[in-house]
Amino acid sequence: MELIVSGMVGESPCLGEVLRVLAKVAPTDSTVLVTGESGTGKELLVRALHANSRRAGKPFVPVNCGAIPRELLESELFGHEKGAFTSAVRTRQGRFELAEGGTIFLDEIGEMDLSLQVKILRALQEKEFERVGGDKTLKADVRIVAATNRDLEEEVRAGRFREDLYYRLNVIPLHLPPLRERGEDILLLSDHFLRRFCRQKNRETLRFAPDAQDLILRYPWPGNVRELENFMERLSILCEHDQIQLSDLPRKILDNAGVAPPPSVVAAPAGFRWPRLTDLEERSMGLKEFLDTLEEKLLLEALERASGVKNQAAELLGIKRTTLIEKLKKRNLAGE
Repeated sequence: MELIVSGMVGESPCLGEVLRVLAKVAPTDSTVLVTGESGTGKELLVRALHANSRRAGKPFVPVNCGAIPRELLESELFGHEKGAFTSAVRTRQGRFELAEGGTIFLDEIGEMDLSLQVKILRALQEKEFERVGGDKTLKADVRIVAATNRDLEEEVRAGRFREDLYYRLNVIPLHLPPLRERGEDILLLSDHFLRRFCRQKNRETLRFAPDAQDLILRYPWPGNVRELENFMERLSILCEHDQIQLSDLPRKILDNAGVAPPPSVVAAPAGFRWPRLTDLEERSMGLKEFLDTLEEKLLLEALERASGVKNQAAELLGIKRTTLIEKLKKRNLAGE
């Protein structure tokens, strides 16, 4: 059977190894613990695990244990009976019941209180639980998959995570590597995201200029795939060219590579138009001749406005008096 990995893009050996293990463990009911830095795509991996399992036709229920207030998390997971607490005006099913027959994904499980970890351990070992305020034991036919960006072994040593739960969760460990270790996957992902965002905005797909592409590869991406995705969306909106240049990259990427930011183009004030190539073509001039003519006109205008006083004319032009005299001599205008 072909592995379904929707949304996961990459050809690096380290990602390939993760997917190889995924293909073996997905058809089983073994508990999996996914680790990796924030933004590496842990939920995508867990969704792929569910999609390739025998439970694929049943619910996939994610729970972010770090986003739900601790006092509400037990009720969110296991449900509650009417009257169990002040706001419990009716009986409510929890996520374990909603995931019946399918997969429940406990994301950021390292944030969970020790008291609730005991109940998760029971749900894992005994496949049963009670609603908050209830005395009826309910069965839990669910596959539990957990993820964290913490070092759970260190959390166990520090007494913040139960050792028995850690070993029960860590039957099959899957570690998602950070983006900085995935090499050319950075470019594959960049292209994937740019195609998607440009298509959404009805514009031609952007491409990186070679020097900009080199800097993208060298940047460590501390926010991992999530940071890269957000940046590609920003480029799809703000980049005004067909090709992404160094000037389109943020300062942090340039600084990381030790590259000075390219000089910014000064915006033209209202009513002003910068010279264009058509101005040269209309006058049958080359660039040097055009610039010399332009400079001469500005020199003469400054002298006229300063009534011939060279100090004042130099001040108007923002140059030294000696520089002005040299320029006038070069054009045989020193006597004017």
